[in-house]
Amino acid sequence: MTAPQRLTDRKREAIIQAAIAEFRANGFEITSMDKIAATAGVSKRTVYNHFPSKEELFAEILNQLWIRVTAEQETPYSPDLPLREQMKRILSAKLDMMGDDNFLDLARVAIAAAIHSPERAQSMVARMGEREEGLTAWIRAAQADGRLKAVAPEFAAQQIQGLLKSFAFWPQISMGQPGLTAELQNTVVESALNMFLASYQLQ
Repeated sequence: MTAPQRLTDRKREAIIQAAIAEFRANGFEITSMDKIAATAGVSKRTVYNHFPSKEELFAEILNQLWIRVTAEQETPYSPDLPLREQMKRILSAKLDMMGDDNFLDLARVAIAAAIHSPERAQSMVARMGEREEGLTAWIRAAQADGRLKAVAPEFAAQQIQGLLKSFAFWPQISMGQPGLTAELQNTVVESALNMFLASYQLQ
């Protein structure tokens, strides 16, 4: 990569980080491209060169949130490994991601925008593509292999993730509670696994 490209990438990242900070502090409506440019230390023209509109910039923040959510889930189903071992790896990675400050920042921005303007948030999320979420795909594969009951994969995935988020996402997002200790993370994962496998694993 050439030096000008690296500088361009650094400016783009600075704009995104500045936008996250401004959206978090002031919300979507009040935040201006001028303020984002000032916070990022770049010209307004530079901001518009990267992002033609505030909506485009926010869509990129949501896109980064989506990438962060899905990146740790590239755990393909294995017919040779115990279900519990495979699921524990996936769920532990999710908890690590939920405890990441950058992820929580992005989530707060997205949630606040969705509350104030559901239509805008829906259209932005729709533009981020329809890639199947990793845990859903894993459950679908385990069902095809005859190891999990025939429940809707999306429902089952949302159900177990809800068990995690009630401890490791919503309290931090809505009440500012600290992240979970390693010991508590393990307790939450093991309990969620017990409930999930008791309901859906075929003996």
